[in-house]
Amino acid sequence: MSTFNVTPLPFGRDNYIWLIDNAHHAVLVDPGEAAPALVALNRLEPAAILLTHHHGDHTDGVREIVAHYPGIPVYGPRKDSIAHVDHPVANGDKILIESLKLELQVIGVAAHTRGHVAYLGHGMLFCGDTLFSAGCGRVFEGTPSDLALALGRLARLNDDTKVYCAHEYTLANLAFARAAEPDNAERDRYAAHCEALRSQGKPTLPSTIAIERAINPFLRTDVENVIDSVTAHCGTRPANMLTCLAALRAWKDVFQG
Repeated sequence: MSTFNVTPLPFGRDNYIWLIDNAHHAVLVDPGEAAPALVALNRLEPAAILLTHHHGDHTDGVREIVAHYPGIPVYGPRKDSIAHVDHPVANGDKILIESLKLELQVIGVAAHTRGHVAYLGHGMLFCGDTLFSAGCGRVFEGTPSDLALALGRLARLNDDTKVYCAHEYTLANLAFARAAEPDNAERDRYAAHCEALRSQGKPTLPSTIAIERAINPFLRTDVENVIDSVTAHCGTRPANMLTCLAALRAWKDVFQG
């Protein structure tokens, strides 16, 4: 079985590029800035770039990286228009990065953008801005129904799947999670763990699917505690899980916590 090193390359205020390597070859996920990626590649042979969606903080480094490494394959969502993507992918596609023996399944997770994809393989999920630890991405180009479909696809993955999202949003998301589900002891334990990590300057990621099912309100819209909080916030009880998810996301959009 292939094993990989997965390293966060922080840049900007809260972004991560993920570097997947086998000590010889490397894959970059969402290089929104070239400099940290190029430094990391000084010791490794670049094998591919994977893009989850078209936003600049996930793609702006691609041009410079491709200039340094002509011919490096760039995978990205077929429905998002992204410069330098020469391997467009969509839900259900399979990718093999031969030099790493890295096999990935493409999962369509449109909502944040029209073509957003995630990459799954070897117990790792690279999900861009769709699923965050204790949260989810804003719905910019899709609908709440799209978000429900996307989160449902990810929530059904194996419990031990490691979740590598693209931003260090965990503590802010946990503040909202406390409002959305006040009584969740597992969430409170996780929050203490994450606060300790951040106090040491360490990332809170990766999370796991099991953790997210237990603490992420956007995956818990069938839980009475969450439904009651949404009802209190909106003044009306959501009719079903989809309306609860839509109301929860709209509440998070304006949350000041």
